[in-house]
Amino acid sequence: MGFFHLSLFVILGTFPAALLAQGVMYSSIAVNVTETIAETDENFVCATIDWWPHDKCNYNRCPWGYSSAINLNLSNPFLGRAIQAFKNLRIRIGGSLQDQVVYDVGKLKVPCHPFQKINNGLFGYSKGCLHMKRWDELNCLFRNNRVVVTFGLNALFGRHRIRQDAWGGDWDSSNARDFIRYTISKGYPVDSWEFGNELSGSGIGASVAAEQYGKDLIALRKVIDELYENSHVKPLLIAPGGFFDEGWYTKLLQVSGPGVINVMTHHIYNLGAGIDPNLVSKILSPLYLSEISKTFSDLQETIRKHGPWSSAWVGESGGAYNSGGRHVSNTFVNSFWYLDQLGMASKHNTKVYCRQSLIGGNYGLLNWSTSLPNPDYYSALLWHRLMGKGVLTVESNAPSHLRSYAHCSKGRVSRLDFLLC
Repeated sequence: MGFFHLSLFVILGTFPAALLAQGVMYSSIAVNVTETIAETDENFVCATIDWWPHDKCNYNRCPWGYSSAINLNLSNPFLGRAIQAFKNLRIRIGGSLQDQVVYDVGKLKVPCHPFQKINNGLFGYSKGCLHMKRWDELNCLFRNNRVVVTFGLNALFGRHRIRQDAWGGDWDSSNARDFIRYTISKGYPVDSWEFGNELSGSGIGASVAAEQYGKDLIALRKVIDELYENSHVKPLLIAPGGFFDEGWYTKLLQVSGPGVINVMTHHIYNLGAGIDPNLVSKILSPLYLSEISKTFSDLQETIRKHGPWSSAWVGESGGAYNSGGRHVSNTFVNSFWYLDQLGMASKHNTKVYCRQSLIGGNYGLLNWSTSLPNPDYYSALLWHRLMGKGVLTVESNAPSHLRSYAHCSKGRVSRLDFLLC
């Protein structure tokens, strides 16, 4: 007899009273261990660090505090320990203000000031600045805690507004080039460079046409290939970090072509606005949670048809947008949404799933004021430690409120040759 190892996550929601009244219910769960149906990256669980200043507010509340890439207290021991628990946590630096960040390096020709509130600014803010001293400090945190770094670059640099929220003109790569060159010179191991944030389709606040975006990605690929010419490993190029729009994503792949984009990233906020009083009922509704599966399958099919050289990541997902739901996104009930998302994304061959956020907002895995964990932190850690890369088929006759996901166990190898896990 051989041995195999698998990890099974069972997510139990609320059963209707009519079902509970029937007494004990028996269900069977069958896991097919003869083949995997999908595979995730080794560092599937990911979390984000955003750019929002302390005065970013929603619904007259300001839940971000000092939690951004600019002002986060990097010496807080709880922060380091929380990251270390994952051994190799992927962190994505990015968010809404990403395309307004300039890098204080090289021949920067624009002022380098902190983000400031202005009436006509994108998302109500001016451009902001990342000083290289701060970049050095961030990389000290990353290196000391073995972080896998994904950094989102400013994709609006050099462009101009052509109408309403639409932006045009070629991307000016000079500032990004100087920043990447500095990063290489310091030996900072960036795993992947992401181009832009929520500029796809009609965009959020700003948009760029897919054809123009594709041309700019070709230009960025040339910059990366040139600067990393003597490196043993080249970072991945990922894009567009926005909400999935089938036509736009298809066009982007067609224009950029093979060998340019390694990863197609998309964002998910399927619970709606953070102020919605029905957040909890949505989280506990299997039918509602299942609606987003079409987005996963549509992106998977788009990649298969038009960009098989690339893979799919969820580059940002916080459940509820506008900083998450107060007294919901940072509580136990939110794990019913979060764990279901991790399982669903894995089944659709998603390689990485980035949670908004590691710290900051109502949906932070860590409380911004103390850096202590919220309930979803433990859900993320449990998934990261138990669930391996191989995704298995699960069949069950249980009611829809019982969600089951099975993976090969992390760090274990089967002793049966015919088992792929």
